[in-house]
Amino acid sequence: MAILVLNLGSSSLKAALFEPSSLRSLWSGSASCGSDGPTALLQSWLGPQLEPWWPRIEQVGHRVVHGGERFSAPTLLTAEVLGELKALGELAPLHNPPALAAIDWFLGKHPQLTQWACFDTAFHASLPPEAYSYALPEAWRQQGLRRFGFHGINHQHVAEQATESWHAQGHTTAPRLISCHLGAGCSLAAISGGRSIDTTMGFTPLDGLVMASRSGSVDPGLLLHQLRQGLSAAELEQVLNHASGLLGLSGLSSDWRELRQAAARGHGGAQLALAVFIHRLKAGIAAMAASLGGVDLIALSGGIGARDQELLEQLQEELAWIGQPHWLQVAADEERMIARLIQRERFSDPADPGSDAAGGSSAGDRH
Repeated sequence: MAILVLNLGSSSLKAALFEPSSLRSLWSGSASCGSDGPTALLQSWLGPQLEPWWPRIEQVGHRVVHGGERFSAPTLLTAEVLGELKALGELAPLHNPPALAAIDWFLGKHPQLTQWACFDTAFHASLPPEAYSYALPEAWRQQGLRRFGFHGINHQHVAEQATESWHAQGHTTAPRLISCHLGAGCSLAAISGGRSIDTTMGFTPLDGLVMASRSGSVDPGLLLHQLRQGLSAAELEQVLNHASGLLGLSGLSSDWRELRQAAARGHGGAQLALAVFIHRLKAGIAAMAASLGGVDLIALSGGIGARDQELLEQLQEELAWIGQPHWLQVAADEERMIARLIQRERFSDPADPGSDAAGGSSAGDRH
C-alpha cells in the first residue's frame, strides 16, 4: 500500500508517495498552480500522474498551515473537523484555502481514502505562556490572539535529523538547537529536549524574519499610520504579503540567488536586501539562543538555508561570539515528515496517556 502526501502552497503543489513501513519514496512531483487554482491542477496534473498508483493508495496526508488552538497533532479528517478548519481559513488566507480545496477534491473523487491533516502550527504547541502570549488585554487574549508559530513540520524534521547527527558525535543528551527555516518563508525555532520553546512567527505567518515578499516584523504603529493615510486593510495586506521582504527592499526580485548575483554586480537594492535579511536573521538567532540559555547546534534548512554555503560561513564568522555551536545544513523534507507523523498517529496507543493519540488535537494540549 502507499501513503500520498500533498503539500499545497499558495501557488504550487508538491506531492509524494511513500511505502508505509519504511517511508521509502515511491514517487514525487511538483507543479505550479498558475491562474486556474489548485482544483484544476489536481484534476489535470495530479490525477493522471497517480493513475498507476490509485489502487495502492490508502492514506492521504495534507499539510495545513494553521491549526489554531484546536489542532495540535495529526488529525483524521471528518465532516466536523473540516467545518472547524474552514473557519480558520482567514488566519492563513494564502495557504489554508488551497489545502482545503484539495481535501474537498479527494472527497469528491476518491471518497474511500482516509485523509489526514498535519499542521504547521502543531510542533509549536509546546510553547510556554511567556513565549506564546502577547502583551494584550485579557479580553483579546481570550479570543485566541496569541503566537502560534509556523513551519512546524519542517522544524520537527530538522530537530529529528539534527539530534540524530548530534548523538552520532557521541553526545548523550538532547542538544539546545536553533532550527532556521530559510526559504520563501522564513522562521526560527528554539528547540530544547526535542520540543519547541520559542519561535519567530506569530499569530500569522507574516511575523518575524524578512522573507521573499513578506515583510516580517513591522512596528504596528507604522501600520496604523498607513491606515490613517487612507490605505485599506486589503491594500495593506497585499503590500505586506506580496510586495515587501526581499522584493520590497531590493526593488528587483524576491529570488535569493538572483539577489546574490545582482549584489555581486553592485546593485544597491540587492545589497540592501541581503544586508537587512542577514541583520534580522542574526538578531533572531541571538534571541533564540537567549530563550535556550545557550546553544549547542544551529541547523539551516529551506531553499536558502540548506543550499547557500556563503550564508553559512558568514553566520559562523559573525556569530562566533555566541560560543562554539555545531553548525549543519539540513534539506527540508516536509512530505516525508508528514508521512512519518501520520504513521505515528495511526499506530500510537490511545490508552497510553503519553501517546499523541491520547487527545492529541485538543485545545488543552496546546498549553
